[in-house]
Amino acid sequence: MQALRYWDYYGMTDTFTDLHQRAKNKETFQYLYDIITSRNNILLAYRIIKSNKGSKTPGTDGKTILDIEKRSENELIEEIQRQLKNYRPKKVRRKLIEKDNGKMRPLGIPCILDRIIQQCFKQVLEPIAEAHFYNHSYGFRPLRSTHHAMARVQFLVNHSKLHYVVDIDIKGFFDNINHTLLVKQLWNLGVQDRQVIACISKMLKAEIDREGIPTKGSPQGGLLSPLLSNIVLNELDQWVANQWELFPLHKSFKTKEGELLAKKRTHLKEGYLVRYADDFKILCRDWKTAEKWFHAVKLFIKERLKLDISPEKSKIINLRKHESAFLGFTIRANRKGKKRVAHTFVRAEKIQKIKAEAKKRVEILRSSPTAQNALRFNSF
Repeated sequence: MQALRYWDYYGMTDTFTDLHQRAKNKETFQYLYDIITSRNNILLAYRIIKSNKGSKTPGTDGKTILDIEKRSENELIEEIQRQLKNYRPKKVRRKLIEKDNGKMRPLGIPCILDRIIQQCFKQVLEPIAEAHFYNHSYGFRPLRSTHHAMARVQFLVNHSKLHYVVDIDIKGFFDNINHTLLVKQLWNLGVQDRQVIACISKMLKAEIDREGIPTKGSPQGGLLSPLLSNIVLNELDQWVANQWELFPLHKSFKTKEGELLAKKRTHLKEGYLVRYADDFKILCRDWKTAEKWFHAVKLFIKERLKLDISPEKSKIINLRKHESAFLGFTIRANRKGKKRVAHTFVRAEKIQKIKAEAKKRVEILRSSPTAQNALRFNSF
């Protein structure tokens, strides 16, 4: 919501709305570079980065937002415009953070000026991409959250009585994004400004400190990475949706029930996709259909998206008998009277982590019972 207020402040709302509407009309865009490098778009990006907690995290050059603040607005704008004429991003800082399963997730932290530049691109590309995105993709999108994704799964279990889940785990998704494919997908969305495409290619190939130049992947930690990952997986979303949910019928029906009955008379595979970033599920009505989806999606990810799946983490689950994990929760279709309803629980490992964190905060409060620590504990 704060970002929307900034849009108004810098007079960019009309520009972004126009881009979104034109993208909805399937128009292509050859002159985005001028919008990206415009004064107001750069100042908006700077304001958004400045309000971001991570702005005080240094990149490989050791600089933070505090160093950028020393420059005047005109100096910053001229510097970014000059850099983008022959863009060469600085080395990306590698940082490893622990995942819930104990493994390490590699983050790539660009230098602060490169982060502002990425934000400039994100602001202009997002309204275009949003016009093409699937309705039930919820990760890293404006005004959407994990709660919406969970609510959609619960709705499909409770109301549509879909109790079979196709769980597919993409192996190291962010580290294995195919650069050539991504550029093609951007082009197909209508982003056909060659200067913009060239700059994005350079961002993807930015050297990682002590690791060299990547040939694939988009580093987590980069501001553009979440949007680019959604662009890659949007092809999967649309492919799944077009085989059942959005499949065009020869005649229109007044009710959803009529449409559903007409589709059931065909040989189509009934399935509904819910996705949050690279974490997704396809909900089905029976085991046989779920098996068809499992093999079809596995093949599509391999052949079209050039990605591998993790065999040990990918499976079909009957929610009446077993639970399925999604976004830190477990879901199961339990009996309630004559029907089954979705019951969600916080995962056991997550509960242990929450308890450990609570213990730590209680100890801090005991050793130093200040108002500040009390507020921190209460907010936790």
